[in-house]
Amino acid sequence: MVMRAGGFAAALALDIVIGDPQWLPHPVRAVGAAVNACDRVARDLAIREHPVAGRIAGIFTTVAVVGATYRVAESLLRRAGKSRAVLESILAASTLAWRNLIDEVRSVEAALESGDLVRARRQLARIVGRDTNELNETEIARAVIETLAESLCDGVVAPLCYLALGEAPLALAYKAINTLDSMIGHIEPPYRAFGWFAARLDDAANVIPARASALAIIAAARCTFGNAAQSRRVCRRDAGAHRSPNAGWPEAAISGALGVRLGGLNSYDGTLVHAPSIGTEFRAPRATDLPRARQIVSLAAALLAMTILALLAVRDALR
Repeated sequence: MVMRAGGFAAALALDIVIGDPQWLPHPVRAVGAAVNACDRVARDLAIREHPVAGRIAGIFTTVAVVGATYRVAESLLRRAGKSRAVLESILAASTLAWRNLIDEVRSVEAALESGDLVRARRQLARIVGRDTNELNETEIARAVIETLAESLCDGVVAPLCYLALGEAPLALAYKAINTLDSMIGHIEPPYRAFGWFAARLDDAANVIPARASALAIIAAARCTFGNAAQSRRVCRRDAGAHRSPNAGWPEAAISGALGVRLGGLNSYDGTLVHAPSIGTEFRAPRATDLPRARQIVSLAAALLAMTILALLAVRDALR
């Protein structure tokens, strides 16, 4: 069930042109509602934090939500008849966040350029999980660059890979995994047990996409004004320092490409969490680094997308 090049290209085009309008129903919102419902049940039964019962409930929730997402998408496509190609392009585009990511980052950039820190913090809160109310310009710039790197993997590269391998149902199943991880896959209470399996599954699903994202950033740095050799060096040295087994790869790659230091203290719901520094020898990020970071990430996404599209086109031609 490998996706055809035409459908893949159509999904890319839809995401680039339309993005993710708020008025358009989105499958991830349905996934989020399902996760919230399961979370409420686990909370009401007082099992979320139990080391055994919490993990069992989390495994059941994760398998049920991911499995249901795949089966519903597959069923919709099977019943679509002549409209299958159109429906698949729409569903496939819904798994991508390329246009939306760039638009949100531009909004933060514009607020910083105008000196409006309050608006910049408010815009940043739309794309990060950390507390933003007290962030200064440097911390906002760091958060944007880290989010660009992580979202390149989660919102672009991984969905593209799973689209190519298993069409819209597999890519939507990946988005369900990613949504579960963002909602309950935390090491902090009350999700340490309940979100354990979701976090581990997300780690496994992103092993290859994260490393592909880092390679794409290095290649994009070579094509722009970034430092490709430095990006490769920092990636090799610092990728493993991140507490996530995957997020460190694209973050280290963009740290080296831009020559900026990432990591440090972040606040989540009032709790301070220290992230190991990446690119310790570099300066702190500035607002002026954001356009270049956005350009590198956009080019990296384009390089990966065009590579996969070319491979699918060759395969279609040989069939």
